[in-house]
Amino acid sequence: MGEGWTLLTFRGVPLRIQPSWLFALAIFTTLFQGRYASEVTPAVPMLVSWGLGLATALMLFLSVLLHELGHAVMAVREGVKVLSITLFHLGGIARVEKECATAMGSLRIAAAGPLVSLLLALGLLLAAVPAGAVSPLLTLLCTQLGLLNLMLGLFNLLPGLPLDGGLILKALVWQFSGSQKRGMQVAAASGRALATLLIVMGGLLLLQGGGFNGVMLMLIGWFGLGANRSQSQMLVLQQVLQDLKVADAASRRFRVIESDQPLRKLSQLRLQDDEAKRGADWVLICRGPHWLGWVDDQPLRDLPVQQWDRQTVGDHLRPLDSLPSIADNAPIWQAIKAVEASQQGRVLVLSPAGLPAGTLDRMDIGEAVLKRLGVRLPAPILDEARRHNSYPMGLVMLPQIVASMPANSEQTDRKRPST
Repeated sequence: MGEGWTLLTFRGVPLRIQPSWLFALAIFTTLFQGRYASEVTPAVPMLVSWGLGLATALMLFLSVLLHELGHAVMAVREGVKVLSITLFHLGGIARVEKECATAMGSLRIAAAGPLVSLLLALGLLLAAVPAGAVSPLLTLLCTQLGLLNLMLGLFNLLPGLPLDGGLILKALVWQFSGSQKRGMQVAAASGRALATLLIVMGGLLLLQGGGFNGVMLMLIGWFGLGANRSQSQMLVLQQVLQDLKVADAASRRFRVIESDQPLRKLSQLRLQDDEAKRGADWVLICRGPHWLGWVDDQPLRDLPVQQWDRQTVGDHLRPLDSLPSIADNAPIWQAIKAVEASQQGRVLVLSPAGLPAGTLDRMDIGEAVLKRLGVRLPAPILDEARRHNSYPMGLVMLPQIVASMPANSEQTDRKRPST
């Protein structure tokens, strides 16, 4: 899903709409207009029925927005940063920086949205009767919106991902089993069963002449299956990021030069590189078996050529620990964080003895993940990603996936403390 159009920003959180939302607004306006035109007695002018239809559709999406704001406010209270709220054709979504680190915190965030919808439903249905003193049309509007919010709240409580009820189920299983992974598995399985049931019910309704309602149930079921599949793929990726070690992905993109070599030797090393790679590799400095540091190309730019034979690379040595580094036995998800935090998008890989053993960049990580998943991409795509030091196609969301993992254990199973 793309970013969409930003309408406004509320307390630093952008509120956006997808272009598909306009299509949904037109459909709902038409449906509500037809209902007002056929049910209101005496009949209202067409312009009034269209106005009521548009108002109802807009207020329905306002209700969806309030539903997502419920999630967002609770997320902030639980210490989770909200990145954006987006309305699209099938509802809305609040994107957060990472998942809540506790099961009960996750439950409260998931439950906040349906609670807002149910409270709106209660308030609108209670206001429907006194609203009749103003206009019968206002009663119909309140009743319609109240029932829609009731349906929105109850539907979202169904126990299957990606619905809020699925997130609640996941949090409950996590809380009582001590395993977040187990919670995800149970909620995902429940979501698949629920989506399949909706498709079957929609098909049966369609065969019995249900028409539009049958098609809608089937579409919701297909959407649920797709979203559930995305959740399952996310779980698989997170598991891969836990299992892979830095050593599984590291390459050796550094050069080695003795400290007593003149700067001209550094220039010659750079000239040996092809145009796409020039200056990309780190140059590490050693003296015999000892690692001393590293050197960049800045001396070649700052000094006249005449000085290149008089000064050595050791004269411009930088400490080795000034390079971003990571241990070769660290999990890949830690490497992704380190790579994204580094200026060059690359880290030095250190052996258990703390000595340079290789390097790791985005493409190295992407290749290792693809290999573990059993996926092969065409060579031109891999070459392009390597040139730009980017993740291969389909893996550009790896930093966001890592960021969404709980901060304290990054999606590892947690055991409840004994009491």
